[in-house]
Amino acid sequence: MSEPRLKKIRRLGTDIPGLTRKRTDRRPYPPGQHGQTRQRRKVSEYRRRLEEKQKVKLNYNLSERQMRRYFRDAAHDDGVTGDALFRALEKRLSNSVFRSGMAVTERAARQLVSHGHILVDGTRVDRPGYSLSVGQTVELAHKMRENVQVLESVQRPPQVQLPSYITRTDDGFLFRIQSEPLRADVPFIVDDRAIIEFYAR
Repeated sequence: MSEPRLKKIRRLGTDIPGLTRKRTDRRPYPPGQHGQTRQRRKVSEYRRRLEEKQKVKLNYNLSERQMRRYFRDAAHDDGVTGDALFRALEKRLSNSVFRSGMAVTERAARQLVSHGHILVDGTRVDRPGYSLSVGQTVELAHKMRENVQVLESVQRPPQVQLPSYITRTDDGFLFRIQSEPLRADVPFIVDDRAIIEFYAR
């Protein structure tokens, strides 16, 4: 049985908005009955790097194989590896659907995409990992615009700030990629260098 989502983010020590709407504010300490009182063991460099990588996998709902592929492509980019990595991850269709407010988590956004409810430039796209380009428009299929869960998502205050690269219509059913994502658009705390060191070992 998989570990509960809130327990995962408490163990990692930071909120991961793509994984769950729940936050660690009320219990900002490790899980377990002694979590409030026990002292954390000294974390090894390997574990620290592993946990930084795990944050990214959980937020963007990636397999290890996918994560390695994104890192490999970023490492071959001419710019800064960390910036290239997160630029590619933020441009994933499922992530952009989540960041636009159409879905409450990345997993919920992935489901919308996989079930064929998302159109890119008017064409149905069912691949969560589809990479969006500047200028493309993304919209929710009309048959889903009365879905209770989707309506609750687009009408509630955004869980995380709308990123700089997205502009959306007032009703929340359509958005446009207006620029390349910036490193500052990533909505959780993560150490890029630790991830680079993890895969470079």
